[in-house]
Amino acid sequence: MDAYHFAKDKELIIFELDDVLYPEKDYLLQVYYLFAQFLEYSEQLNAQSIIAFMQTAFEENGIDHLYEKTAEKFNLGQKYKYNFDLLHQNARLPLKLLLFKNILDFMQSLVIDRKKIFIVTAGDSEQQLNKIKQVEWNGLEKYLTVYFSDEMKLTKAEIFQKILNDNNLQTNNALVVGANKFDEQQSKSLNLPYIVSLEIYK
Repeated sequence: MDAYHFAKDKELIIFELDDVLYPEKDYLLQVYYLFAQFLEYSEQLNAQSIIAFMQTAFEENGIDHLYEKTAEKFNLGQKYKYNFDLLHQNARLPLKLLLFKNILDFMQSLVIDRKKIFIVTAGDSEQQLNKIKQVEWNGLEKYLTVYFSDEMKLTKAEIFQKILNDNNLQTNNALVVGANKFDEQQSKSLNLPYIVSLEIYK
């Protein structure tokens, strides 16, 4: 999709975060790596075995019950569930999170064209902020305005409408970039133009 052409007549662009701006697995797999290192230190378990198990389980079935599966495999019980959850919120990653190349190019073009850029993200607000802090923004961070829907206790659609209202714009003046059916439904509920991030090309 030629998003560059599509965005020409828009005044602001709204992005989700996970799997829109960067691959969420790049964050999660580093969290699992840190957790495995923690268990090696705490329980004298082999970190490589743990991370290999967690990575396979994640790739096959996603994040659902990943702690429980790992705890069962390595006989941990619920002892480290708090640590596992806390790491998701405050992990200091070994590697920066890199934007998708097509998204980086697109966002840089938006800045050049003086478009307003918003991020509206769902999920645990502390965790989402932690991700944002560890993205390599290449100087784009000063042009971003971020809304956390869970913290605001609003739906994404309600935040989209707030952004439009605050900027005195109509739906045809904005564009939403998402990655899943939920993002699409929230956009379409307001008749906001919507595109899928991975389909953006020049």
